Amino acid sequence: MASIISKKQKKKENYTLKELKSLGCDLLSSRAHINNLPLLLSFISPQSPPQFVVEALLSLQSFFTPLLSQLPSSSSSSSSSSHPSSAKRPRSEEEEDNDDTKKTAEVDEDPEVVFKAWLRSNFDEFVKLLLDVLDSDQSEDTLRDIVLGTLMEFVKLLNAGRFHSSIYNRILNAIIHSAVETDVFLDILNSKYFKFIDVRYFTYISMEKFVKTLEASAVSADKTVMENSETENESKDSMELSIRKIYQVLSRIPPPQKQAEKSDHEMWSGSDESSSEKPKEKKKKNKDQDSNLLSPTTIAKRMKLKFTKAWISFLRLPLPLDVYKEVLASIHQTVIPHLSNPAMLCDFLTKSYDIGGVVSVMALSSLFILMTEHGLEYPNFYEKLYALLVPSVFVAKHRARFLQLLDACLRSSLLPAYLAASFTKKLSRLSLSVPPSGSLVITALIYNLLRRHPTINHLVHQEPVENANEANLEDDEDNESRPKTNKKLGIDYFNSQETDLKKTGAMRSSLWEIDTLRHHYCPPVSRFVSSLETDLTIRAKTTEMKIEDFSSGSYATIFGDEIRRRVKQVPLAFYKAVPTSLFEDSDFPGWTFTIPQEEGKC
Repeated sequence: MASIISKKQKKKENYTLKELKSLGCDLLSSRAHINNLPLLLSFISPQSPPQFVVEALLSLQSFFTPLLSQLPSSSSSSSSSSHPSSAKRPRSEEEEDNDDTKKTAEVDEDPEVVFKAWLRSNFDEFVKLLLDVLDSDQSEDTLRDIVLGTLMEFVKLLNAGRFHSSIYNRILNAIIHSAVETDVFLDILNSKYFKFIDVRYFTYISMEKFVKTLEASAVSADKTVMENSETENESKDSMELSIRKIYQVLSRIPPPQKQAEKSDHEMWSGSDESSSEKPKEKKKKNKDQDSNLLSPTTIAKRMKLKFTKAWISFLRLPLPLDVYKEVLASIHQTVIPHLSNPAMLCDFLTKSYDIGGVVSVMALSSLFILMTEHGLEYPNFYEKLYALLVPSVFVAKHRARFLQLLDACLRSSLLPAYLAASFTKKLSRLSLSVPPSGSLVITALIYNLLRRHPTINHLVHQEPVENANEANLEDDEDNESRPKTNKKLGIDYFNSQETDLKKTGAMRSSLWEIDTLRHHYCPPVSRFVSSLETDLTIRAKTTEMKIEDFSSGSYATIFGDEIRRRVKQVPLAFYKAVPTSLFEDSDFPGWTFTIPQEEGKC
C-alpha cells in the first residue's frame, strides 16, 4: 500500500501544467476518465504551485457545476427517495418488513446511486481542500480570491437556487480561525459579496453562532482550573484573537438601511437563475420553494433582528481593551441607529460609563443618545459626568466629542442652580491646570452656562458681606437671590473633592479663576476672556458660543491662529547705545555683571 501511495505521489510531482490541463479536459469529455477526479483533487493543496492549483480548480469546478443539482444531500444519504414508485400508495407495515432486505439490496446494488454518492464524497473533499487553501498562510492573495469565488459559486448553486448557509458558515469559520490577517478576506467580501442582502443576512447568523461558541468556551474555561499557566494564556490569547476577528467582520458589513433602495435587495443566491425556464415551470418551482426560500423583502424585514442579535451577543463577550474602545468610539453611529430596540444596550453602556476614565468618556456619547432619544433613565448621570471633569480629559483623544456632549448635557434650563454652579465652578478650577486650548474651551463652556442659568450669575462678581449668619450660608436651589458670604477674603468655600453636587459649596463661591485668566501667559486666552465682558442677563444681546470651534484646539491650532493674525501695532524698543550687558548696573546696586578676562588671553 505504501509503495502504491509513493508511486502516485511521484507521478503527481512529475506532471506538467499541460498534462494537468489534459487530465481536466479528459474528465470533462467522458465518464471513462472519471479516475482523473481523485488525481486532480490531489493538486488542490497549499503546498502545490499556485498555477497547478488554479488549473485543477477550474477543471473540477467545470465538472461539478452541472452535477450539483443531481448530487445527494450528503455522501451517506439514503437513496430511497430517488425511486418514484415509493410514493404511489401507502405501504403496510407487513409489506415494508418483508421488502426491507430486498429494498436495501437494490439500493446498494444500484450503480447510479453508488456513483452519485461517490461523487458527493469527492465534492465534499473538494470543498474541504479549498478551505485549506483559503486559510493557509502559504497561499497568495490572488489565489485566495479565486478560491473564495469558487466556494461562493457553490453557496449559490448547490442548494437548488437557495443560499447554502452550511458552506458559507464554513467559509467564515475558516476566516475567523485563520492565521492570515482578516483584512485580506474582508476586502474581497466587501467588494464583491457584502452588497447582496442574503450574504449579509447569513453573515450575521454565522457571527452570532461563533459568539455563542466563544461564550461557551469562556464559561468552561472559568470553571476549569488550569494546571498549566502557559495553556491558560494560550487559550486567552486565542479567544482574544477570535473576538478581534469577529469584530472586524461585523464592522465591515454594511448596516441595514431604514429606507433601502432596490439595489440593496439584490440576492446572491438568486442572481444566476436560469432564464431558459418556462414561466409556468418557474412559477411552480417558486411555489414549491416558498416554504424554504427567503425573498429579499422577507430578509430585509428580518435583517434588523439578525443585526441586533449578532451585536448584542458580541457585546456580551469579554472584549479586549483596544476592541472595547473601538466599539465605544463608533457604536453611536454604526450600531444604535440600526438596532431593533436600542434600549437593549443600556446595561452595556451604563456598565461602561461606571468604569471611569477614558472608557466613561467614550461611553458618554451613546448613553446620551439613549437618554435623549430612547427614554433611558440614569439617576446618577450628572454625578458621573461631574467625576469625569479632570485635567487629563482636555488632552484625551476623544476630547472634542466629550466637550460637545458636556455642553449639550448642561443645556437644559430645568437644571437646579446648585448643579449648574457646581459644574461652572469645577470647570473654572480646571482652567488653572489645563493647557491654553483647554482654558479657551472652558471659558466658552462657562460663558454658555452663565447665559443659560441666570440664577448663578452672581458667581461672576460675588462680594463679601459683614456679619453674615451661618444659617443663611446654606445653598438653596429654589432661592434665586444672591447667597450671603462671610467677609473673609482669600477663602473659597468651593470643595472640588466633594462628589455630592449639593454639598460642593459652589453657590457661595465666585469665579475668581476666570479673573486670573486675564493675565494668562498665552495672549489668545487673555484676549478671549476680556472679549466676554458683557452683561449675560440681557440674552437678546448675547449668543451662545459654539463649543465645536474650541473643542479640538491644541498648541498647534493656537500657534497657527496667531501667525495668521494681523497685528496693527507692534511694540518696538530703541537703544541709544548698543547694550553690553543683560542688566543695567543701576538696577542692581552692588552687583556686577561683567566677565573678568583671564590673564594671558586677549
